[in-house]
Amino acid sequence: MTNTTPQTTTPRPGPTPTALLYAVIAGSLLTIVSVFLAWTWTAEFPGDLTYYGSPADIQYVTLAGAALTLLGALSALGVKGLGWLTPKGARKAVWLLALGTLAATWFTVIAITWVLGGVINLEPGAYVALVGSLVPALAAYKLPDDTRKAAPAKQLPSWAEILIIAASFALGLFVVTYGIDTDDKEPQLFVAYLLVVGFAAAALSKSGAMERLTTIVRNHRQVTLLSTAAAAIGFPFLQQSGDTYTLIAVNILIFATVALGLNVVVGLAGLLDLGYVAFLGVGAYAAALVSGSTASAFGIQLPFWAAVIVGALASLIFGVVIGAPTLRLRGDYLAIVTLGFGEIFRIAMGNLDGESGPDITNGPNGIPNIPHLELFGWNFGESHEVGGIVLGAYANYYFLMLLVMALVIVVFARAGNSRIGRAWVAIREDETAAEAMGINGFKVKLIAFALGATLAGLAGTVQAHVNSTVVPENYVFAGPVPPNSAFLLAAVILGGMGTIRGPILGAALLFLIPAKLAFLQDYQLLAFGIALILLMRFRPEGLIANKRAQLEYHDDTADQVPTDLATVKAGV
Repeated sequence: MTNTTPQTTTPRPGPTPTALLYAVIAGSLLTIVSVFLAWTWTAEFPGDLTYYGSPADIQYVTLAGAALTLLGALSALGVKGLGWLTPKGARKAVWLLALGTLAATWFTVIAITWVLGGVINLEPGAYVALVGSLVPALAAYKLPDDTRKAAPAKQLPSWAEILIIAASFALGLFVVTYGIDTDDKEPQLFVAYLLVVGFAAAALSKSGAMERLTTIVRNHRQVTLLSTAAAAIGFPFLQQSGDTYTLIAVNILIFATVALGLNVVVGLAGLLDLGYVAFLGVGAYAAALVSGSTASAFGIQLPFWAAVIVGALASLIFGVVIGAPTLRLRGDYLAIVTLGFGEIFRIAMGNLDGESGPDITNGPNGIPNIPHLELFGWNFGESHEVGGIVLGAYANYYFLMLLVMALVIVVFARAGNSRIGRAWVAIREDETAAEAMGINGFKVKLIAFALGATLAGLAGTVQAHVNSTVVPENYVFAGPVPPNSAFLLAAVILGGMGTIRGPILGAALLFLIPAKLAFLQDYQLLAFGIALILLMRFRPEGLIANKRAQLEYHDDTADQVPTDLATVKAGV
C-alpha cells in the first residue's frame, strides 16, 4: 500500500540581513564609482557630464546620497562609532536614503535622455549609476524592521556636544547655501538636490538622530542661539558671485516674517484669513508714501524708524477696522469676508490714481523710485567692505530682515506662551466651550487679528525699500510669484501651524522652489494642490509638528479642555 500523505517542502530561506546590508554597501560603492565616469558624451546637457574623474554638480548630489546610504548601512552593521546615527533602528533610514539616491540618479538619467533626445546619448557611467542606485533600494526594502525605542544616549563631554552643534549648523549652512546657489539654468540640479535633501531629512527623523541632536541642542540653548546667529550672519559672506542669491534670501526672510504673522491668526487663534497679504500691502504703501518717493502724493521723507511705525500702525488700524465688524463670523463666512477685503484693497489701490479716485497711490502704476534706506550714515543701496569681504547692497537688507525676523519671533514666542496665547489656543480648539468658561472670544480674536496685521505691516515697510516700488498686483490672493495670500496660507500649513520653525521652513520652500523651477510656472497651483493633499494624508501636522498639539492629540483629553480653559480664564 503506497503512502499518499503529501510531502511538505521547506521554504527556501531568503538572504540574511547581513547579506542584504552588504548588498546595500556594494550598490552604494558602485554608485560612488559611477559618479567619476561620464554619463553622456555631449556637453549640451546643463552641467556637462562628459568628464571622467571630474564629477559635475548634479553628479555630486548622487555622490552625497550614496555616501549617506553607505554610512547608514555601516551603522546597521554595528561599525564602531556609527551607532549614534541610528538609535531607533537603521532599516527605515537606510531605505529612505537609498530611495533618495535612486530618485535623484534616475531622474538625472531620464532628464538626460529627455533633453538630448534618446538613450543613445548615454555613456556607460549612466548605466552603472542606474544599476548601482537600484541595488541598495531593493536590498534595503527587504531588510527586516528593526525599529526600537532609542536607548539613553551616552553622556558626552560638554565640549563634544558643543562641537556637534557647531558642526551641525555649519553643515546646515552649507546645504542651504548650496541649494540657493544652484544655477537657474540647471533646474535638473535643484530637483535632484531637493530629492536627496528631502529623503535625507526623513531618514534622520526615522533613525532617531534628529531627536538625539535636539536633546543636545536643548542642553546648550545659548550655544545653539549663537550658532544659529552665526550661520544666518555668515550667509552673505559666502555670496561672492553677486547679489542675486542674497536677494532671494531677503525675499525668503520677508515671506517668512509675514507667514509668522499669519501663524498668529491661523495657527494660534484658528481664524482662516484669505486676504492676509493685504496687510503686507498696507505697510508697504504706507512706508512708500512717507519715504521720499518722487511719486508720493505727500512729498515727505521720514526717517526709517518713523516709516516703520507708520507702516505698522497703518496695518494695525486696518486690522482693527476690518476685524471689529467681521470677527463675530466663524469658519467659511469669515474666510469669505477676509478674501473680499484682500480684493477690495488691491482694487482700491489701483483706483486711487486721480481719475477713479483721489490721487494717492498713482493707481496701477504704483509708487516707484522709493529711495534706499540710510541708517547712521550706512547707505543700504551701496556695497560695503567688511573684513576684506565685499558685501553687496542686498546684504544690507538681509541683515536688517534678520533683525526684523528676530523681533517677530520674540513677539510670537512670548505671545504664544502668555495667557492670551493660551486663550487663542482655547478659542481655536472650541470657541463655544472657551466662551462658556468666561473667555471673551471677540476680544481675543481681535487681538490676534491686530497683532498679525501689525507684524505683516512691519515686514511690508522693508519690502517697499527692497523692491524700490510698490504696485497693487503684488498683493493678490493667488499668483505665480509669492508672497500672496494662498502662498502664505500654504506656508503655514505646510510648515506646521502654531510653531515658529514651521512657517519659516514652509516659506523658504514655497519661495525657493518656484524661483528655481521657473519651467513649472504654469503648473504651480496644481503642484501645490498635490503637495498639500499628500501632506494631509501622510503628515497632517505639517513638516514641523506642534508639540502641544501632539500631546493633546495622543492623550485622551476629554476632561483636560475645561482644565486648560480654567487656567486661561483668570487672565483673560
